[in-house]
Amino acid sequence: MEYHNPVLLKESIEGLEIKQNGIYLDATFGGGGHSRAILERLGDKGSLIGFDQDEDVKQNLIDDDRFLFINHNFRYLKRFLKLHQIDGVDGILADLGISSHHINAAERGFSYRFDAAIDMRMNQKDEVTAGSILNSYTTDELQNIFSKYGEVRNSKSLAQAIVEQRSIKDLETINEFIRTIDPWVRGNRNRYLSCVFQALRMEVNDEVAALKDFLTDSLSVLNEGGLIVIISYHSIEDRLVKNFFKTGNFEGQQEKDFYGNIHRPFKVITKKAKVPTPEEVNSNPRSRSAKMRIAQKQFTKSNS
Repeated sequence: MEYHNPVLLKESIEGLEIKQNGIYLDATFGGGGHSRAILERLGDKGSLIGFDQDEDVKQNLIDDDRFLFINHNFRYLKRFLKLHQIDGVDGILADLGISSHHINAAERGFSYRFDAAIDMRMNQKDEVTAGSILNSYTTDELQNIFSKYGEVRNSKSLAQAIVEQRSIKDLETINEFIRTIDPWVRGNRNRYLSCVFQALRMEVNDEVAALKDFLTDSLSVLNEGGLIVIISYHSIEDRLVKNFFKTGNFEGQQEKDFYGNIHRPFKVITKKAKVPTPEEVNSNPRSRSAKMRIAQKQFTKSNS
């Protein structure tokens, strides 16, 4: 099964500053590339927890006594760590990108390159698909997701065209969907379709809310001095990560306590996001939009 090459592999693993006997969490297991690199640096008493909601990744699982796989969305990490009696972790890694497997598996409905049912579910047990959204959302709701998640400039016209078409016949396949929106494509066709499909995928999988839940839980489960490494691929994700690392909230607003002390739950390690080298982009074009940020959970004053 083809999964993407791990993006910023060397830089992300170095960013975790792995302790041999530490406990680490790979929140987006996927093909297991990052996980294998973490395990290589762990000692016999170290451990790694991998999260992924996609059933397909079970084919990539690692046979290692130090590795625990949890087949659920990373937004529930605190709940499942508690279930497994894990009180805290020393490092967290999350690569938020969609894998080559999802794009190239036609039946999953993630890519405009293949004809299939309009699906896009990361967790195939979920009920909501891209097709159900296209056939049930109002014009305003469709316009909102295309504008907010895809930054589609003519999102209103696009939404109206979809609603008009489905009044004649429900949109069931990717080709039907593309035929409906083709007259409204503006600029580079592939880029336009990529933005539209990205917006739908983010809505189907509730990606923004899931990322917020994950970041909030990460702060809770990370041990003092622990490091968190996040690789994101578009501005919405990167902005949330940047703001949360800087201020502990998603708006990026500095909060102060009663005495006027600024609340800083993290020490930001990467003042500026790290990006792949030209060599990596050349060998792995899907890495071109990646941005990596690293933060360290602050020590309390009594421990610092």
